[in-house]
Amino acid sequence: MEKAESGYEIREEGEGGLTVFLSGPLNRRAHDSWYRELLQGIRKQKPERLFVDISGVTSLDDYGALVLMGLHRAATGRGGSCGVLNPRPEVAEVLDLLKLKDLCNAPGLTHKGLPDPITALGDAAIIFGSGAAEGFRFTGQLFFSLVYAVTHPWRVRWGDVIFSMRRVGVDAVPIVGLISFLLGFIIAFMSSVQLSQFGANVYVAILVAVGMVRELGPIMTAIVVAGRSGSAFASEIGAMKVSEEVDALTVMGFDPVLFLVVPKLMASVAVVPLLTLFANIFGVFGGLVVGMFFLDLTFANYMQKTFEALTLADLIWTFCKGGLFAALIAWVSSLRGFQVKGGAVSVGDAATRAVVGSIFLIIFWDSILAFIQLYYE
Repeated sequence: MEKAESGYEIREEGEGGLTVFLSGPLNRRAHDSWYRELLQGIRKQKPERLFVDISGVTSLDDYGALVLMGLHRAATGRGGSCGVLNPRPEVAEVLDLLKLKDLCNAPGLTHKGLPDPITALGDAAIIFGSGAAEGFRFTGQLFFSLVYAVTHPWRVRWGDVIFSMRRVGVDAVPIVGLISFLLGFIIAFMSSVQLSQFGANVYVAILVAVGMVRELGPIMTAIVVAGRSGSAFASEIGAMKVSEEVDALTVMGFDPVLFLVVPKLMASVAVVPLLTLFANIFGVFGGLVVGMFFLDLTFANYMQKTFEALTLADLIWTFCKGGLFAALIAWVSSLRGFQVKGGAVSVGDAATRAVVGSIFLIIFWDSILAFIQLYYE
């Protein structure tokens, strides 16, 4: 018994139209024998409308599916259209199983050009406006939750507050101490290069103390907390949002902000100022190492100049900065966590946005506070 042969025939259908009649089994033999020749012929004629009549096709396998998809791409790749017509019942079953008919009859993909600047600006304004509105709503919700927590302290999850204090404060002491020590070491070493030329090595202690306590100590502590704890806050809340645990809390009658955000905020505000104090101490100690081993300064002389340079107002100021930065980190991170929509990718994106937003607000408010401190001195 001879096997049926497959083939094709091309007919022009009016201006810009082309019909391809396929016959026989669409299998590997058809794909290898005449598929490329047919494809080249269609590409040369560049039809605006291509119709593939498969009424003569007796069977179809995966190679036949590749033939139909190739014809579809050849027609739609140049902005034309393609349609599959008159399949036999047994062939139609295969097309339906592979969902190939709908795909082949779908319009071709269009290449988008550059967006209109006005439209892009409008889209950005809408996104910014919706984000700002959501931020205001979350801030108001957080404010009323804090008021409720102050007036109803027994409703606060103090176990979570203690756990967050350990995670934000105690666990961060080693990395904060190391970074602050190295910063104090670098400041002292670099300043000594210039000051030693004038015999003013003793002023290295003043420079390190003022620089660490007023600016670098609070900033670096807040940046480390934003990278460690801020991203963790956003990821934790975002994962709960994706798994619908936040919705479950709402259904059970719990306030998600009071349940999730308030303990993190209270813990951060409580421990970050203390962590900033540790950062200042380690920074001064880093400068002390340079002063004693490279500048021939004594311990007593170095510490005397350090205490002379600092005032009680400086310590209060650095504590206030630490508390403010902690509140900003907890606020931004929790907001980004509640904004998560979708899957795991959006959780990672929320953590990134939380860290970037926190660092921006830290630098922004530090510049304002530095100006205020300089103005009122």
